[in-house]
Amino acid sequence: MNFPFNDHPNTVVLTCCHIIDGSANIFYVSHDADDGMWQFLCGKSHSENEARVVSLYEIYALDPTIAQIADLPYGYIAKRESIESNWNVRKN
Repeated sequence: MNFPFNDHPNTVVLTCCHIIDGSANIFYVSHDADDGMWQFLCGKSHSENEARVVSLYEIYALDPTIAQIADLPYGYIAKRESIESNWNVRKN
């Protein structure tokens, strides 16, 4: 398997129900500074009951374009306007 992330494929990540059910794409990614947790979100506001915990591999399988930011450092976020857009990376 050609997995682009340095983290193990079974690493736990946070996402939202909109990504999992296919009703939205990933437009916001955060790689938290304090614990290295990844968050892959659609960019909308969420309530706690919309949060989902999945593996890094599962989120990559849902959207392989996140490989473009597989080297996102701790404490940084990446945003994009559409699935075809380039990622805009900045320190959080």
